[in-house]
Order: sequence, then C-alpha cells, then structure tokens
Amino acid sequence: MTRSSSVSFRCARCGREYQSPVYTFIDASGEPELQAGVLSGELFLRECPDCGHRELVNAPVVYKDDNCLVCLSDRAISVDGLEGLSGRLVSNVGELIEKVKIFHAGLDDAAMEFCKFVTRSELGKDVALKFLRTEGVDNEIVFTYPEDSQMQLLAVGFNVYEDCSAIIGRNPVIGESLHGLVRVDAAWVEQFIR
Repeated sequence: MTRSSSVSFRCARCGREYQSPVYTFIDASGEPELQAGVLSGELFLRECPDCGHRELVNAPVVYKDDNCLVCLSDRAISVDGLEGLSGRLVSNVGELIEKVKIFHAGLDDAAMEFCKFVTRSELGKDVALKFLRTEGVDNEIVFTYPEDSQMQLLAVGFNVYEDCSAIIGRNPVIGESLHGLVRVDAAWVEQFIR
C-alpha cells in the first residue's frame, strides 16, 4: 500500500512555509496512475501555493511494481521478499525514474548499463547517458545526455542491447552480482571491464 506523509517546506523563491505530501513507499502494482506520476516525475515535485515555484523532493522512497523494487536511499538497505523482482538501489530521483522507465519498457537495466558503456566508448566521450525510450519498428534505444548546455538525443540499435544482454547471460559472475538489492550503474559495469 502506498504511503506518504505531510512535510513542512520553505519556498526557495518567496520564503513561505507550506505543507506538501512526500511519498515514502509507492506501490504502483495495481495503480497505473502512480506509475505515470513516477515516470513523469510529478510525484517528486512540490509547489508553493503562493508563488507557484516548483522544487524537486529528493527524499528516501521505495518504489514497487510488478517488475521491480527501486529504493532511493543514501545507504545500503536490506530487503527481504524480492523473489521474482529486480531490486535496485539508486541515489536520486532521476536514477529512480530511469530505472522504472527501463523496467516499464520490458528491458533489463544491467544490460542497459553495459549498453551505455559500449555507447560511451563508441562516442569517445565520457557523457552521462540516460535511457529515454525505445522507438521505431526496430526498437532503437534512445538516450539523452547533456552537452554544451543542451540535451542531446542519441539513438542506438537494439542489437547493441541484445549483445550486452548476451554477455551477461554468458557470465554467471555478472548474473550473481544482481541478487538482492543492488546498485546497478556505471561503477557496477566497470568492475567487470578490467
């Protein structure tokens, strides 16, 4: 069951104190509107009732749906009952949204992180790639990344993702590292690329 609490905030623009809900547990299994709120980022925004200034709430939260359990926390957490779910630990709201997007698209985040590594290597740039969506009849993977104060789009063939998924499948050590609640990101990939 989804849980939230009312928290007091001070507006960064006008200084007014106001109350706003902050989610601590989001169970989107049977509530597609909650999943939509996570994917759009709306559930993580607060708005000042006086001036309308909107700010991101980057508070600890657990998100769960039929495919994954994602914990936004700055410390390691022990979680029981992950049978059949991918458990992930993230550091900020942006990472949480990206993980949910990946799982919602029916993709594996571990293969996606390897795909990002390969794509960065091909680009010859150390950029922070973020999964945006798949598109087209060939399911091209679309990433975004910041460059020159603008967001860039980059489409990658689905075959790159499939190759990365196959690499994980052939390496049991990689698969074993995905049990429990784990952080799967660029640093996680680098431990296998030595």
